[in-house]
Amino acid sequence: MVTRIGVFCGSSVGNQPAFRQAAVELAGALARRGFGLVYGGARVGLMGVLADAMRQHGGEVIGVIPQALVDREIAHAGLTDLRVVGSMHERKALMVELADGFIALPGGYGTLEEFCEVLTWAQLGLHHKPCGLLDVTAYFDPLLALFDGAVAAGFLGPENRALVITANDPGALLDQFASYKPVNVPKWITPTQA
Repeated sequence: MVTRIGVFCGSSVGNQPAFRQAAVELAGALARRGFGLVYGGARVGLMGVLADAMRQHGGEVIGVIPQALVDREIAHAGLTDLRVVGSMHERKALMVELADGFIALPGGYGTLEEFCEVLTWAQLGLHHKPCGLLDVTAYFDPLLALFDGAVAAGFLGPENRALVITANDPGALLDQFASYKPVNVPKWITPTQA
């Protein structure tokens, strides 16, 4: 049963109002469904927008942030719970432990790396939680094209490509999470499969 969603998103707000709006809308959709939020613990960028909007809706917000970022004074002080960890690796491990599914909003290297790591863990069967992209203004289209290219090139099986849930509306994405059924397929593609 889903009770908390882990969200990866930018420490900047980006250059389109739609990015900020998507964070606000996602917070509203999570709160309306009674889901808590697990996120990177910062007060800046889309992370801060998301956390503030979630708190305005009265939702639970758990931030997980490395001490090095607390030292840089970017930790959010108004959360339900702020967990300070020693490293980025510990941050991701704790977020995976606390969340029942994962969503990426637009962001940079960190967002992409965090999402791809939890997606890889799903592919390896280390967890069976849904992983989705909230594809605001087609931001993730190039990434999805890369994933499709990996299937065409024989590096990714179609069943594993299907692990990436995508929608451009928070409610539609959460609806797909509600009906998510984990796929138990081997990660490795043999030469006869390629």
